[in-house]
Amino acid sequence: MYDPVLVLNANFEPIHVCALRRALGLLLTGKADMIINGRGYVRTVEALIPRPSVIRLEYQINRPRPRVKLTRREIFRRDNYTCQYCGRREGGLTVDHVIPRHLGGAHIWTNVVAACPSCNHRKGGRKMEEAHMRLPFPPREPPANAAYIFGRHLVEYHEWEPFIQGW
Repeated sequence: MYDPVLVLNANFEPIHVCALRRALGLLLTGKADMIINGRGYVRTVEALIPRPSVIRLEYQINRPRPRVKLTRREIFRRDNYTCQYCGRREGGLTVDHVIPRHLGGAHIWTNVVAACPSCNHRKGGRKMEEAHMRLPFPPREPPANAAYIFGRHLVEYHEWEPFIQGW
């Protein structure tokens, strides 16, 4: 009952991933239509209900464009779980400020990178030039498109691909 279900706006724009239980509630109240049923059925006492994989809301939901939140997990995801100084892919990554906070660096997308503990310790509270380190490319904010936001689900749910890649 907690499998993910892709929720599309009335114009087929992907807006959310909800649990199967929530999706069934939207379907049974008539607030959404099922687009793809690729998972079988849910048996109740009175009926056999198809388990949706993708649903579409009946009415258009107007909302502001999403932005990717600045969190540790999203920094690691943006940097592909790789140290941005040495290129190693090891566990225990840390977040490093390119311009240290005590030197006036802000906690924003363009000033934080993923770093392994040894590189972070080697750089310390210094600027990159002082530590004789460099980045392969400057950090930037990840795109807030559907492919980035919902793309991690495509590994397991291939039937979502036409809806996510189109936006």
